[in-house]
Amino acid sequence: MSATDDASTTQQDEVYARLRQWITVGRFLPGERLKIRNVAADLGVGQMPVRAALQRLAAEGALVNIPNAGVAVPRLGVAEFDDLLQTRMLLEGEAAERGAARLDAAQRKALKALCTRMAQALARGDAADYLAANEDFHVILYQAAGSPTLWRLIDTLWLQAGPISNQLFDTPDAARVLNDAHEALIKALARNDSAGVRRAVEQDIFVAGQFLRQRLRDGS
Repeated sequence: MSATDDASTTQQDEVYARLRQWITVGRFLPGERLKIRNVAADLGVGQMPVRAALQRLAAEGALVNIPNAGVAVPRLGVAEFDDLLQTRMLLEGEAAERGAARLDAAQRKALKALCTRMAQALARGDAADYLAANEDFHVILYQAAGSPTLWRLIDTLWLQAGPISNQLFDTPDAARVLNDAHEALIKALARNDSAGVRRAVEQDIFVAGQFLRQRLRDGS
């Protein structure tokens, strides 16, 4: 491979990673069509690496190909959402319980800081910062479990859940309770209660899921 080819591959990987992260934190909404030229402009890159990244994400199921119209963010039905929610609770609860037993002091401190940041983001209505901090919080906890297989499965599910996550902030009641489970988790960590950490993560996913499920049922 030439140096030019290597540089091109590196840029494609970087674009893919950025777009994947944007989908995970809900930057794109369900049903939204992603236009290559617009995405390229947002990233400040050419259209070729964007096209390659979008097709790679479509192959993973994070996006769907629309005949003669490029790619779009998939919409979830209620049954699909319920299945996703239950699977997330199973896998993320397991990762949380394992991770809680392996966190070091620096990681515990980071989780406390992120919990505070999420509370502050909710207080000022900053959905983007809340979702970014929420992702960092759960990544630290789950990766501490030391299971690459478990983490890959969770990461794949996040791609499906990400686009709908922004709709949490269309429901005023949600902001008042979204950080409750994180605060309960921090208290469980202080007690070295790994099972309590698991319950807190399951509560976090379930509570947020009920707000989102209602929006799906309402046809939002």
